[in-house]
Amino acid sequence: MKRWILILAILALPVAAEDTRQFAKLTPQAQETLRQEMLDNLLAVNSIITMLAANQVKEAGEVAEKELGRGAMGKNAHLPFEARPGPQMPRDMHQLAISGHFAASDFANIAKSGDREKALSALPAVMGTCIACHASYRTR
Repeated sequence: MKRWILILAILALPVAAEDTRQFAKLTPQAQETLRQEMLDNLLAVNSIITMLAANQVKEAGEVAEKELGRGAMGKNAHLPFEARPGPQMPRDMHQLAISGHFAASDFANIAKSGDREKALSALPAVMGTCIACHASYRTR
């Protein structure tokens, strides 16, 4: 019952007339690369949360490093410039993205210990960078 109340409350909210986030002008190719990367990141975060729930802490850390951490930086370097979002982003947006990679690596290092509580306490820093970027920037 509470879910329906929440859903109805959200639907009753007024729609914002204007999106006040900063526009990040990217080529269509870079927008598509970024869109796919964000979808892949959502899948990685879902895997990490699922693994933490199953107390597979070290495995969650491995996914975080490979898919989101420093190990994932530069994965678009092989693409033509027009398809690479990083170099086309506003400087502060790009810095947020880099901070997200670092936060994911920090989480991965903590998760190596196998301590679920410590890993859980490090996860908001990862998600916080995602939230900050999505709340601050748009590509359309």
